[in-house]
Amino acid sequence: MSITPKKIEELERRAKQVRRLIIQMLAQAGSGHPGGSLSAADLITALYFSVLKHNPKEPNWSERDRFHMSKGHCCPLWYAVLAESGYFPKEKLFTLRKLGSILQGHPDRRTPGVDVSSGSLGQGLSVALGMSLAARVDRKAYRVYVLLGDGEIQEGNIWEAAMACAHFKCDNLCAILDYNGFQIDGKTCHIMELEPLVDKWRAFGWHTIEINGHKMIEILSAYEEANATKNRPSIIIAHTIKGKGVSFMENVCDFHGRAPTKEEAENALKELE
Repeated sequence: MSITPKKIEELERRAKQVRRLIIQMLAQAGSGHPGGSLSAADLITALYFSVLKHNPKEPNWSERDRFHMSKGHCCPLWYAVLAESGYFPKEKLFTLRKLGSILQGHPDRRTPGVDVSSGSLGQGLSVALGMSLAARVDRKAYRVYVLLGDGEIQEGNIWEAAMACAHFKCDNLCAILDYNGFQIDGKTCHIMELEPLVDKWRAFGWHTIEINGHKMIEILSAYEEANATKNRPSIIIAHTIKGKGVSFMENVCDFHGRAPTKEEAENALKELE
């Protein structure tokens, strides 16, 4: 992967468009989760448009890299990226959370590009572990990526899976932590302190990379480093801002799970022009 100024500019432009789509579809739906969708937008945009081996025309291609969104409530981000990639028409985005839509409030397999349903937090790293081990059994060269939330990693089964991933030397697995510092009830440090987080993952046997989750050069370099790491899984601890890109949503816990009003959406879209 060549990291050039042109590539970075292209990804930044795409990430801004993804953020616009997130705001538009949530405003249309009248419900959903903007905060975490916006905070992880740069990470998942870079993944799909520069790193992931995938084919929108053949979503079930056996050689594809796998991606699983463990924090499933942030699926508006995933749906926007899938639509931008060509998995389904963008018009479908505005059926979000509607009865019969292929785009529900949490991901499920009716959506092209989604392999496993998610939503119950804490399960995604175990899902990724299963995908990683399946690649080994099937003698496939694909890589597995999983997006975790910081509130989510307060759950015990995350750490059970973390031990197993290291034990089985799953070097084809890369976890991405959207470390925005907030969960539905407030700041993570007030609810269940996560620090010293880098030391914890290293102690569990993971190759640990700490970055600014909004700087494309750091994001792309982290994916490259994870790809080059052998004999152990990698985690990218990405420091992000909840609601990134919309000033009145940034670091505001209320926007964890509240869709913008029509007026708020209009103001947000102006900021993202």
